[in-house]
Amino acid sequence: MQTSSPNHAARVQIEPGFEWDRQDAYLFDIDGTVLRSRDRVHMDSFLPSILQVTGIEMSLAGVSIHGSTDTGILRDAFHLAGIPPEVLELHSEAILEAVRQNVASRRHLMDLRRMPGIEDTLRHLAANGAKLGLATGNLETIGWGKIELVGLRDWFHFGGFSDRFPVRSDLIGNAAHLARALTAPTASVCVVGDTPRDIEAAHANSLPVIAVATHNFDFDTLLALGPEVCATSLADLLVATQAVQ
Repeated sequence: MQTSSPNHAARVQIEPGFEWDRQDAYLFDIDGTVLRSRDRVHMDSFLPSILQVTGIEMSLAGVSIHGSTDTGILRDAFHLAGIPPEVLELHSEAILEAVRQNVASRRHLMDLRRMPGIEDTLRHLAANGAKLGLATGNLETIGWGKIELVGLRDWFHFGGFSDRFPVRSDLIGNAAHLARALTAPTASVCVVGDTPRDIEAAHANSLPVIAVATHNFDFDTLLALGPEVCATSLADLLVATQAVQ
């Protein structure tokens, strides 16, 4: 199904036969999918936390950020700096705790905006009986903090976070397990995200995915990776769905 807005910007494509809004549970990415940060509070917490714990000055230059996880960013930064993995293993939990505390202390500086159509989509899915959860590269306290700041905490029943999962596919697998523990062992679980890594991680776990081109990757880039749904935004997806009902 393809739709266009009057200015031809809106695009939606849904795999034939896939009922995107009739799944038992959904795993939402946060950054770029649920909300957008107009600040650098989160990203700017890594380097001072590493320095505080280890005394090592480091850079995030060359580290892939979009679609990564907080623990993955930390791992990649150490690798690119040529620091042995055992050094990170020794200090990782202290660094992560420093990141959490750094973000918490500057929470008042966060400038977050909901993505188009997010609350209407959550309302629509919840009305269909779905369990709504998070599957995000954020550390848990940071992820919940962001969701609270944009006033969406009450929609989500559970969350999968990166505290123990540097690799997004492992994180998604764990979140899917949590979703099925709340629903049924055979429940259908759908991932919602905005990056190629969300699509790859969903499919690595044999889960369908709704890809939204709302941040750093355009519609055609995401569509080429074969998501079950690709849309320019969740708002556009809702409009397209209502148009054929």
